[in-house]
Amino acid sequence: MSDLETFNFIPLQIDPKSKAISCPSLPNDKALQAELEALNALHRSLLALDSPGVPPPPFPVNPKRSANVNKLRESGNAAYRKQNHDEAIKFYSLGLQMALTRPPWEPSQIVREEAHQLYGNRAQALMQLGRWPEAAVDAEASVEAKKQGNAKAWYRRGKCLLEMGRWAEAREWLAKGLEFEGEEKELIELLAEADRRLAGEKAARDA
Repeated sequence: MSDLETFNFIPLQIDPKSKAISCPSLPNDKALQAELEALNALHRSLLALDSPGVPPPPFPVNPKRSANVNKLRESGNAAYRKQNHDEAIKFYSLGLQMALTRPPWEPSQIVREEAHQLYGNRAQALMQLGRWPEAAVDAEASVEAKKQGNAKAWYRRGKCLLEMGRWAEAREWLAKGLEFEGEEKELIELLAEADRRLAGEKAARDA
């Protein structure tokens, strides 16, 4: 039986004032809660529109949001240059929050461009603090937003994986990065480092 033939009753509730939809009886259903949050966010966005309440065309986008995202990124860069990495992470995180909550009718390419830069920058700041797992996640998110022309993010995740001792995974990641970035020197050098670590591990096992 397919999902299309199955009916599941979900006890939804609507707040009489805010009109927000919720399902208090299923608080642990993360997929459902995420869908309801997205629906409520769309509802709030539509309510914020000027009369007659119709979303504007994709272009032009709201210049204030773009300016604020750029300002937060530049503030993060300034803090990073001063080696205040915690402060830089805070600014990058605020920028991401603003970029990722753009109204759904704005072009997704703008979100991807802003997100790949902010995720990449935050990954670099996290690396400076030795927070390798978090930096690896951010670097991967940067690559997901922009796979080609984003060699720094490919490198950063590869470096994080090496630092965590995940050499085989690092090698696979870097090899894939070279498929997108071509003969990128830093990726080639890091891939060679991964191969040396793997060879050393194999030699230790065979000894």
